[in-house]
Amino acid sequence: MGRSTRHIGLTGGIGSGKTTFGLLLQIRGAAIIDSDQIAKQVTGPRGDAMDAIAQTFGREYVDDTGALDRARMRQLAYSTPQAKSALEAIVHPLVSLHSSQQAQAAEASGARIIVFDVPLLVESGRWAQRLDSIIVVDCPEHLQIQRVMARNGLERATVESILAAQAPRRIRRASADIVIDNGDNCSLADLQQLATETAALFGL
Repeated sequence: MGRSTRHIGLTGGIGSGKTTFGLLLQIRGAAIIDSDQIAKQVTGPRGDAMDAIAQTFGREYVDDTGALDRARMRQLAYSTPQAKSALEAIVHPLVSLHSSQQAQAAEASGARIIVFDVPLLVESGRWAQRLDSIIVVDCPEHLQIQRVMARNGLERATVESILAAQAPRRIRRASADIVIDNGDNCSLADLQQLATETAALFGL
């Protein structure tokens, strides 16, 4: 692909444990580009996306700090497909730009493996040509719901609406070169061992 650094995609449904697995790979020497974190930055106070969001949706979707009112926008985006598409059209190009900039910086610093942590990697259809391999972290849907309700304090119906907007598990798994099964029987120690084995596959 004309470069010595390998680009790995990491994805999984909400509550799958994807971010935890990414952190475990980072501990083992991978550079992590976290698209969720970038999205939070560009929709944070005075973030790059905020002017366009205010113009598109109105000032009522901007909180007192100048950041996106996430609860209000979540309610709109998951009930109105057009609003969700409009938000993604604003945020996704900025996330892609910042991801590329961070990857270039990581390569310049000598990183051999760059892991792109992208929740909607499969759904976006934009990543395949940029990646050498794809890792999918997977777990049963009931476990996703339990984890997200406990972690985020969301109602079950809200979590189910988020899941409904994401690719089905079978589609994500079919896109994977490596599947990490992080279900009921996978302890943190098991996940750490899987991270060690995965890192070794990529020479870390």
